[in-house]
Amino acid sequence: MSMDTRSTGLRYPFEPPAAGGSVEIAEGVLWLRLPLPMALDHVNVYALDEGDGWTLIDTGLDTRRARTEWQALLDGPLAGRPVRRVVVTHHHPDHIGLAGWFMARGAELVTTRTAWLYARMLTLDEQPAATPEQLAFWRGAGMDAALLEKRATERPFNFCDVVHPLPLGFTRIAEGDSLTMGGRRWRVHCGDGHAPEHATFWSESDDLVIGGDQLLASISPNIGVYPTEPLADPLGDWIDSCRRFATLAEPRHLVLPGHKLPFTGLPLRLHQLEENHDSAITRLLAHLEQPQTATGCFPALFRRSIGDGEYGLAMVEAMAHLTYLLHRGLAKRVLSPEGAWMWSRT
Repeated sequence: MSMDTRSTGLRYPFEPPAAGGSVEIAEGVLWLRLPLPMALDHVNVYALDEGDGWTLIDTGLDTRRARTEWQALLDGPLAGRPVRRVVVTHHHPDHIGLAGWFMARGAELVTTRTAWLYARMLTLDEQPAATPEQLAFWRGAGMDAALLEKRATERPFNFCDVVHPLPLGFTRIAEGDSLTMGGRRWRVHCGDGHAPEHATFWSESDDLVIGGDQLLASISPNIGVYPTEPLADPLGDWIDSCRRFATLAEPRHLVLPGHKLPFTGLPLRLHQLEENHDSAITRLLAHLEQPQTATGCFPALFRRSIGDGEYGLAMVEAMAHLTYLLHRGLAKRVLSPEGAWMWSRT
């Protein structure tokens, strides 16, 4: 059954696979889904038929439930044939979480150097409590004092909680490379903003594009600034990436994304993604007529109530929009006596 959103020009030709099942997107390309324990309750993964085994695109989190579901998929739609290779689009846990688990079973890991370095570093960086740098970052963003006190006394999220240990050794891919998967030759094009050196794959023989989280249809990827690089400009990187991808995109392309549904209409979607942030910047500049903390910018950026489960992602996204303005001379900041950065337009 096809769902058609004619008002936006986007089309969704496939319904999602049932739990434990698959959908054949094209010859030798299966769409699978793994559960996530959050509001966005799934991640898409893809299995490409190599004849004597499979190449997987992304893996889901390393959780007991995900491993159980993977075993059912391996025994069911993947017909007991081994996973020969895992290709990871970017380093986020829901995409690389079980790569090490498959490597322990004999699979090769293929990803960008930046994705591997980030994932390897973060799996080894287990912290029993929030670091001074994290606390200063949260305070600087204007985190509520009661929440900050709570965060200071509890174990923070650690990458290794949901990412299987990554052994040494991987095969690097980079912008402009090509590789063969599932009987097709694919060109690698990398984007930034949501994750550094995020790989996408463009088939040279048909209309398929594997987009990861760089190319999503009905939701926008989180663009965030974190304590590791508190003055980064990921939003600028994201907008630049959308413009680069726009030179490659054609309406015929069928995009296989990391979440939600495969879709066509990529040129329009790239325009929408950039336009969404342009609109947010316009609202934010008006909001900064009076000095604001990053958390004080939630109403202008999101125009809805932000719950506890969304607070962290909203905070880093607000920081990304503010540093975007800072790098372009459109905003300035001063440190309050309480240690919070107060932002205003220039």
